[in-house]
Order: sequence, then C-alpha cells, then structure tokens
Amino acid sequence: MAYEILENNYDENELILAGIRESGSVIARNIEKLLKEIKNISTELIMVSLDKKLPEEVVLSRSLSFQNKVVILIDDVSNSGKTLLYALKPFLESHPKKIQTLVLVERTHTAFPVKPDYVGLSVATTLQEHIFVEVDGDTVKGAWLE
Repeated sequence: MAYEILENNYDENELILAGIRESGSVIARNIEKLLKEIKNISTELIMVSLDKKLPEEVVLSRSLSFQNKVVILIDDVSNSGKTLLYALKPFLESHPKKIQTLVLVERTHTAFPVKPDYVGLSVATTLQEHIFVEVDGDTVKGAWLE
C-alpha cells in the first residue's frame, strides 16, 4: 500500500497521515515508516478520535493546516463507510488538495458513499460477522473474522 500511495502522489513533497484512533493509528505509523524507507518524503502524522457508533464529535490530536495538502485517512476496517465519512469532516473545512482513504480490511457492506482508495484485503462477509484487527504496541498482529 505504501508503494501505491507514492505512485498516486509522485509529485507531492508532503503527505499528512491521519490514523483513526487505536488500530488505525498503528497502521498509520507503520505506513509512515514504510514511506520513509521507500522515498525521502515529508510526512505529518496525526490521530483522529471519534466514537465509531455515534460519531458526533471528531477530535484531531493536534492542529495543522490542511490547505492545499494531501491527507490520507487511515483506519483498520471499513464496513459501512460511516466512520471514514464522519472522520473526513475536520479536513473538509480547510480545503485540502486531496483526501484519500486507506483501510487494512474492506468489507462489502457500504451504506455510506465512501470507497477506500487503498485496501490491504477485501473480504465478503455477512452482516453478522465482525472483523477484528489486533495490535500490540506499533505492531499489527493480524486480522480475524469473528
């Protein structure tokens, strides 16, 4: 996925990686490390916090200008698209150049008009099944279907 990001943003000098709390933040840190190993590109890493069930308030870990910047919003699993859609709100208010989304696992139950730009694995599941991503520190241990 890191190579794909660089291919799609080859003319950019800086990328803002926004990891959605917990697992999305771990994935964002790992993507940042890989990007820097592949190419010397400037990155800013921020964390996005919101209640995934009732995403009324979206909080960023720090204030940055997103004006004319590329923002990549990162989460562990995309199910309905609701979390990604609500997490976009603070970025839209400051007119970024591009917003892209990345998920480790994509499920096929979209209810909101969000399709991830970068997907590690796409899985067809039932609505009753749940995908759990386990992280330990800065390591993604795996993803399991429950």
